[in-house]
Amino acid sequence: MTRRIILITGGQRSGKSRHAEELALSLSARPVYVATAHVWDEEFRQRVLLHQQRRGPQWTNIEEECRLGQLDLTGRVAVVDCVTLWLTNLFYAQGGGTEADGDALPDVEQVLSRAKDEFCRFTAHEATYIFVTNELGSGGVSTNALQRRFTDLQGWMNQYIASRADEVVLMVSGIAVKIKGGV
Repeated sequence: MTRRIILITGGQRSGKSRHAEELALSLSARPVYVATAHVWDEEFRQRVLLHQQRRGPQWTNIEEECRLGQLDLTGRVAVVDCVTLWLTNLFYAQGGGTEADGDALPDVEQVLSRAKDEFCRFTAHEATYIFVTNELGSGGVSTNALQRRFTDLQGWMNQYIASRADEVVLMVSGIAVKIKGGV
């Protein structure tokens, strides 16, 4: 197996995760699902359990909120769902202030540097990586400084992953639109 990176992007509820899971199952009978979400409350915990049950027993589930670089998935097909939640975790781990205390806002360059480092260490192994991410910058510009910083971070990280990806797919209303690579 050679290293292959696929980025699937789009808006909320555009079909990104479903497409990523179907692709992973077409490439492997035993894919890996790397969940980056932080479980904030009981409702979200129930949502996670439903997703795991829906995927079924053929999936190996790994929960990793920040340190993707510590995982070695050599020879596997892995869905990383999702870049947005992973960056949220890194963003808040770095400081996570509020607009009111502007000097405590996370430093986007520091978080971006850490995210790039984690991404490079994670994808250094021979495996197929299917990253799911959101296109946050498609809407208007927020009046909230924290949201603007995060949207910038997300956009720059999406560009970074896309530049290293063999394939990029944009999901629009459940339809996969090939942006880069593939056949």
